[in-house]
Amino acid sequence: MKKTLLTLTLCGLALIAKSQNVSVEKSTFGLQTGVLGIWAYNEAKLSNSIALRTELGFDFGIWETTYYDDFDSPFILTPVIVVEPRFYYNLKKRAENSKRIDGNSGNFIALKTSYHPELALFNTDDAPVVSDFSIIPTLGIRRNIGKRFNYEAGIGAGYSYTLAKGAGYSKNEGGVELNMHLRIGYSL
Repeated sequence: MKKTLLTLTLCGLALIAKSQNVSVEKSTFGLQTGVLGIWAYNEAKLSNSIALRTELGFDFGIWETTYYDDFDSPFILTPVIVVEPRFYYNLKKRAENSKRIDGNSGNFIALKTSYHPELALFNTDDAPVVSDFSIIPTLGIRRNIGKRFNYEAGIGAGYSYTLAKGAGYSKNEGGVELNMHLRIGYSL
């Protein structure tokens, strides 16, 4: 009788552990860097599978557009503000397959909205800085390396609106913009 009771208790505990709610983390903070920038981020839980990512950082850029044709050095470093809702669509499947989901490790679909103000560093030619706003649907993955490190990759295409009149040009312009990123980061 004691063995039967012990077996049922252990099986019950296993079922309780297995039926825990799979969810994104309540809040994650960290730093990431990639080929074209450095960023500090926070992801806040909105629901079990949706997190709101906010990001402050610097984007490095080498521009060859009509705005910078008259300047020798189109390399600039501009601040960026990003607000990005992310839907992590495979957390449950990863948990069922005993794969890590801590630190929001999973595949995601995001709507990246970003703003670059009229400010730049390393603007050696004093080129007029053109601010822009973009909205880009993005498909990506995030994985953990060890306890604190992570990497992330994503790709998407969306719309960008350049506020060129504020920098002295004749008109503002809109068009297609690509988002391709590969980053490595450290969770705080």
